[in-house]
Amino acid sequence: MISQKVTIKNPTGLHLGPAGTLCKDAMLFRSQITFRFQNTTANAKSVLSVLGACVKSGDEIELICNGEDEQEAMDFLVKEINSGLGE
Repeated sequence: MISQKVTIKNPTGLHLGPAGTLCKDAMLFRSQITFRFQNTTANAKSVLSVLGACVKSGDEIELICNGEDEQEAMDFLVKEINSGLGE
């Protein structure tokens, strides 16, 4: 298991568009991918779970990857989050 803190940069936070992009990207990997925000743990492969975390622009999340391709998943998802998840 590996984890890394990352700040959400896109101006609208994790609303439906970026949440969908995050989920689509997370589903490319076999590892379990979650993130912690405040007192919530969200499944990054579930749009409803990501939306339920209510992450806004500028918020810091802790991305957690656990599985056989965890490092590749972490590297890819951190790059995608830092690039704004398509926004």
